[in-house]
Amino acid sequence: MYAVIKTGGKQYRVASGERLKVEKLVADVGAQVTIDDVLAVGEGDSLRIGTPQVAGATVTCTIVSHGRGDKVRIFKMRRRKHYRKSQGHRQAFTEIQITSING
Repeated sequence: MYAVIKTGGKQYRVASGERLKVEKLVADVGAQVTIDDVLAVGEGDSLRIGTPQVAGATVTCTIVSHGRGDKVRIFKMRRRKHYRKSQGHRQAFTEIQITSING
């Protein structure tokens, strides 16, 4: 069984037992989180697509860890104008493990 969930403005195709990194969730490590924003649920040949969500479908997951991604370097320069700007960014993420899909 698999599901398509929406969290942090992105969509993910998940199955039970999978681990994935999503945008930061406000919860402690080891906590159970229920995601109600399920867009589709499928098993074998059957597929239920929501309008926009599947009614009554939920995905339960466990918070594994929190962290920050690799640094992305931003460098701006205007030639011959003596303008240089350097900046970096590290995006925060939460690693979750999908426990069950109820649909």
